[in-house]
Formats: sequence, structure tokens, C-alpha cells
Amino acid sequence: MGKLIYGSEFSIAIPDRALRHLQVVVGIKLRRGEPFFFTWRVHTVGEGRETVWIHPALPLHFVIDDAHVMDDINQDWIAQLLEAASSPAGLFLSHEPGPGGSTSEEPRRRGAPSPRRE
Repeated sequence: MGKLIYGSEFSIAIPDRALRHLQVVVGIKLRRGEPFFFTWRVHTVGEGRETVWIHPALPLHFVIDDAHVMDDINQDWIAQLLEAASSPAGLFLSHEPGPGGSTSEEPRRRGAPSPRRE
């Protein structure tokens, strides 16, 4: 389990593979000068959510525990996340698509990777 540390305010625990893909998307968006919202579910009662504004002026720190996820990038997932980040609603971490861009049944049953605020 990795962490996205946002400024000095808080960190969000995110599975390493999802965090690596998020890192790629954030890097692409910020290099283009395109800030965006990033939203995740909050594990509380109900369907709570938290959102942060991702902007180049705000410090981000990615901590990935499993180095094996660094090289295995799913380009379909990157495209899906970039599209979401470019929408008015912003980025919400989605399921990883399977081969050929289709979402596999297994992640759909388990749900999308679940970030946790720490």
C-alpha cells in the first residue's frame, strides 16, 4: 500500500499499482499546465467523498512500497484516468481495464481501488 502525500495537510493510502498509474496521470496533467480535482471515497458511514485540487503550486509526494509496479503500466488505464481528469468532475480513481480496454469482472466485483485518508 502506497501513499499520496498532499502538501503538509494529509496523506491518502492507495494500492501501489493504482498509485503508480495516478502518478503518471498527475505528471502528464501538470506538465501540460492542467490542474484538476481528484476525488476518492471516504470510508465512513454513507457514501462520503473527499476532493483535493491538484495544481503545480501544491506539493505532492508519491510513496510506492512495491518497486515491481513501476514498469508495468496499463496504457488503457492511463487513457481512462486522463479522460476522467479532463472532465468537469475531475479524476475519480476507476477500475483497471483488462486486456483490450474492457473492464474485467474481478475488479468490478471488488470495486475500484480504495484510497484511505491517513
